[in-house]
Amino acid sequence: MPRKKKMLLIVNPKSGKEKMKYHLLEVLNIFTEAGYQVQVHITQCAMDACRTVMREGEHKDLIVCSGGDGTLNETVTGMMHLKKKPALGYIPAGSTNDFAASLEIPRKMSASACAAVCGEDYPIEIGSFCKERYFVYLAGFGAFTEVSYLTPQDKKNLLGHQAYVLESVKGLASIRSYPMKVECEELKLEGEFIFGMVTNTMSVGGFKGLVNQDVALGDGLFEVLLIRTPKTPVEFSSIVSSLILRDESSELVYKFKTGSVRFLSEEPVDWVLDGEFGGSRTEVQVDNLCRALCIRKNQRRYC
Repeated sequence: MPRKKKMLLIVNPKSGKEKMKYHLLEVLNIFTEAGYQVQVHITQCAMDACRTVMREGEHKDLIVCSGGDGTLNETVTGMMHLKKKPALGYIPAGSTNDFAASLEIPRKMSASACAAVCGEDYPIEIGSFCKERYFVYLAGFGAFTEVSYLTPQDKKNLLGHQAYVLESVKGLASIRSYPMKVECEELKLEGEFIFGMVTNTMSVGGFKGLVNQDVALGDGLFEVLLIRTPKTPVEFSSIVSSLILRDESSELVYKFKTGSVRFLSEEPVDWVLDGEFGGSRTEVQVDNLCRALCIRKNQRRYC
């Protein structure tokens, strides 16, 4: 009798509108029919997913997580500490699910569960943050980045993507500048910035094409967006036009690709990693770890 394949299923029960509790039996049935022996872990607190993967994931054939971008980040962070890294499956259940949208992983839970067990292994890049933390699709600082981790989960559940928009508008009056040096092989910048992000996704906060329209998820390069501090309403308007219309350029908006970038500031700057607080730092090194993991996706015919 062939050995049953082993799976670790990580579930964040509070993600999105808590809809996973209505689909768990259906998902487990899909996994069982595919020949997996499933170990289920319901997360209890922050970093619980990471610790569980580090403890239980070494001898699994597949690790699947159900939750939002933060749950995915914790799961991936745990996997990056494993010597032998199994494939990763993802059942998106959060409010925005930017990375799942970029990979065209289905939002329907039964379909994404089938993709996890029947899909193809797709190599993905993982971001290294200061050589001690990881991110899946976004590391950022400045205006609005705090919205993702300061917006209460119940408000995210109630309003979904609109929660981010509402909280962002409330924060317009308190935008601050960050004097900073930015260094990479491609260029060097110095000045005051209101926003910066290093990303590897086709949508951020539900908005597509914010960085570039030709994002490649396996080229070993990040997409970087930096916005200098506007001094006048006209400059602010040019920034908005550049970001929203995308066919207009602004001298205050920088967009470029790089595999490694360094940020230096005199005062500590708060960073966000995949929607979760990443700490306050004066020096940040971000590196692209190309083909670090494989995620299951892109199965045209589901189970």
